[in-house]
Amino acid sequence: MSHHRFFPYLVLLFGVLIAATSSILVRLAQANGTPSLVVTSWRLIFAAIILTPIAWQRRGPELRYLQRKDVVFGAVAGVFLAAHLATWIYSLEFTSVASSAALVSTNPLWIALAAFIFWGERPSRYTIIGVAAAIIGSTLIAFSDGGVLTIGPGTMPTIQFNWQKLMAPAGKADTALWGDILALVGAMTGSAYLLVGRTLRARLSTIAYVWLAYFVAMITMLMVTSLVGLSLFGYPWQAYLWILLLALGPQLLGHTSFNWALAHLSTTFVALSILGEPVGSAIFAYFLFGETFASIQLLGFVLLLVGIGMGALGEQTSADSGSYH
Repeated sequence: MSHHRFFPYLVLLFGVLIAATSSILVRLAQANGTPSLVVTSWRLIFAAIILTPIAWQRRGPELRYLQRKDVVFGAVAGVFLAAHLATWIYSLEFTSVASSAALVSTNPLWIALAAFIFWGERPSRYTIIGVAAAIIGSTLIAFSDGGVLTIGPGTMPTIQFNWQKLMAPAGKADTALWGDILALVGAMTGSAYLLVGRTLRARLSTIAYVWLAYFVAMITMLMVTSLVGLSLFGYPWQAYLWILLLALGPQLLGHTSFNWALAHLSTTFVALSILGEPVGSAIFAYFLFGETFASIQLLGFVLLLVGIGMGALGEQTSADSGSYH
């Protein structure tokens, strides 16, 4: 692999490492009494404010002469981005960092299905194995939260499924399940955002597309926050600091790296690589918040890494055969 071909993988790795801090920064902002919708709104406000002068200085002519269909697609992408961030950030109020980050990163399942249904893209067998391993790993991480999945005693350990804890009318498992559902909705809307982005990235530069999506997402969240009667002001200054770092790091550097990578790597592989984020997030949460993880979760993390590795093999196979866009 030449240096030119290897560079997109480095950019993607950088984006994953930055994105792994996202859950931690959200938790820190929430700990200061900031509602999740407010965290989402300010994250997008800061991102749009920072990006606007850069985008218009570098891509002003492109932005001034956007075609109507590009504006429409950008608006759709922005709405999906707002929904993705809002549901995922809200999920962190109910479930662990590891579970939320793992479930919201299950994009490959939804993207591979959509790419096959709408574009007839047939993934390589390595990609299929990678997606399967990643999805199984994410499931193990999610359902080990609250003791739904446990390792049974004995010389030959077995995985045990506890229906009572899953369906409990009140308690941690029930609360965590609601958080898991929100994270899963975040994964679906995030997948839609990536797929729309692939369509636009064929015609627009990364900066122009990202600015358009972020600006629409910001407007969307401002409308939602206003409709539910939440104020954007009056919270501790530390909350705004954490959200600013969230906008600078995961939002601008992380998401922009992903969008740039979409122009050079397949959508499925980009989404599959983002699954590395839960591993980093869980490690950070362990040291900062004392969130431990059980043996089932560790097994899930291993499967996630295996999935990413298999996805890399599938990506290289596709590149060598010239079969991906």
